[in-house]
Amino acid sequence: MKSEKMSLKEAFKLHTRAIKIIKTESPSLILMNRVWGFLKAALPYGDVYLSAKIIGELAGGRDPKRLMLLVSITLIWNLVLASICSVIEDKDKSLGYLLWLANDKFLADKMMNMDYCHLDKQSTHDRVAQIRQNANWHAWGIYTAYEAEKELASSLFGILGVVVLTVTLFIKKIPVEAGRLTILNTPYMTVVIVAIYLFTVYLASHCGNLVSAGSAALSAGAREGNRFYNLFSGYAFDSTNQKSADIRMYDQFNICKAYKIEERAFGKNGAFAKFYKGKGGMLLIAQQALLAVFTGMVYLYVCLKAYGGAFDIGYIAQYVGALTAFSGQMILLLEGLSDIRLNGSFLQTLYEHMDLPDEMYQGSLTTEKRNDCKYEIEFKDVSFKYPDSDIWALRHLNVKFKVGQKLAVVGQNGSGKTTFIKLLCRLYDPTEGQILLNGIDIRKYAYKEYMDIFSVVFQDFELLAAPLGENVAVSKKYDKEKVKAALIQAGFGERLETMEKGLDTCLYKEFEEDGVEISGGEAQKIAIARALYKDAAFIILDEPTAALDPLAEAEVYEKFSGMVGNRTAVYISHRLSSCKFCDEIMVFDEGAVIQHGTHESLLSDLAGKYYALWNAQAKYYQ
Repeated sequence: MKSEKMSLKEAFKLHTRAIKIIKTESPSLILMNRVWGFLKAALPYGDVYLSAKIIGELAGGRDPKRLMLLVSITLIWNLVLASICSVIEDKDKSLGYLLWLANDKFLADKMMNMDYCHLDKQSTHDRVAQIRQNANWHAWGIYTAYEAEKELASSLFGILGVVVLTVTLFIKKIPVEAGRLTILNTPYMTVVIVAIYLFTVYLASHCGNLVSAGSAALSAGAREGNRFYNLFSGYAFDSTNQKSADIRMYDQFNICKAYKIEERAFGKNGAFAKFYKGKGGMLLIAQQALLAVFTGMVYLYVCLKAYGGAFDIGYIAQYVGALTAFSGQMILLLEGLSDIRLNGSFLQTLYEHMDLPDEMYQGSLTTEKRNDCKYEIEFKDVSFKYPDSDIWALRHLNVKFKVGQKLAVVGQNGSGKTTFIKLLCRLYDPTEGQILLNGIDIRKYAYKEYMDIFSVVFQDFELLAAPLGENVAVSKKYDKEKVKAALIQAGFGERLETMEKGLDTCLYKEFEEDGVEISGGEAQKIAIARALYKDAAFIILDEPTAALDPLAEAEVYEKFSGMVGNRTAVYISHRLSSCKFCDEIMVFDEGAVIQHGTHESLLSDLAGKYYALWNAQAKYYQ
């Protein structure tokens, strides 16, 4: 739904939900918003009222005591309210910054807890990128909802202040002896003047809202501009970029700079520049012209009534000050309403992400905790299609894992190996067939408990810029001796001895100057140590050594084979270095298991796929 077609009523529903989210994250923020809005409105109008009284006294009685009292009240009023406003505004900035960070937290929480079938879709990542870019370039989303709420609170209190200070302007009568000026006393003339004031302010506000709408309509280009800026400026200007040497050698700086500043949304010839040079700029000029006309009309009306004798000079300052402030408050109110409507489509995109349903059955059976690791898993006529695909990724898979077995899953890229692991770990559910754990459909087990029986080292594993021990344990609190034993077992013992801070050594330098950079091989050993520390019944290596040369990979698998003990181990690879150490081997091809047996039995089949793969790679292991 496009924001320009969304009704204000529909947008308010989305806005109300955003305010509820904000209250959940920071219950005091909205209340503080209201208080700040009241005080911000009260401060200038108090000044207007007190200044009018001082001017009136100077033009009239000139009583020193009364003047001193009025000046003192004005000083105290400004001191107290300005101080309170300053404290609240500082607090608001702090909480508002946390709210900005909370936007990423909403997205991260959802990404971490949604069904993996959604997480694995490119459309999900595209939507999240769109949400974050909308927030980055114009704060659209949760933060704009908060700012719009602040605008509404401030403007409504401000308009109330204007009404209180100016109601007498329209009530006070010009004496009869003023002649033709008494026409300003008639209710008809009062209605006409108020209508003209409101219409002029509305037109000024409408010009500003059209500018905001025009800017919002360019959001797609802004997102593209941000992507180009982040990508190319990162290449060209980040001296820590690992590609910086290549960029320097081929003088890619110039092309990076061109993509960054020319023709894109934010460039000198971009869509925003054209908009503000043309329609947007003219609308802003029109807005300022209308505000100048409004101010002139205010002075004319107030001065005519004062000239006619309706009130003294002191009231001129009060009425002019209040009415000129009224234009700003009305514009703020209408802009707040416009922002709510424009923000509706951006909130809608956010809620589409937040409301993605969890479709996987979570189960309730407790996964039995067995010290003897006696778990058996069986794939029973399992077939699988990825969502939105008509192609079978796996077809009629039947296999049973024996307790303590070491199983190799091999095949060329795209043969179905990774899909097999995703089903085994229940990242996806089968399209057809069943996966059984100790004879029970795995969908009946509590989801998180079922996942706890697996330790997986993926090809694209992730280590954090955090202490080494916390990376292995994935926790702030952990068993140091157990972590150290896992690292030594994984072959990281020698490097650990060189680290002065030991397990407290921070990996990488993002947060700690004395953080250590680790090689790909060392990172892989830490990832294996993490899998060993978890001490799960099933250990899976999903091509984590793909970046290593074949001989180094064979060495890793040989050592890892001795680490797993009586646990069931599954090795996934398109290279066959792990196969010699395994009890059974499954050969995948085009989503099906075409061979199943031991290393020796499969090699004896000279016409088989395994024999061809092994002989094609055997030279690397000699």
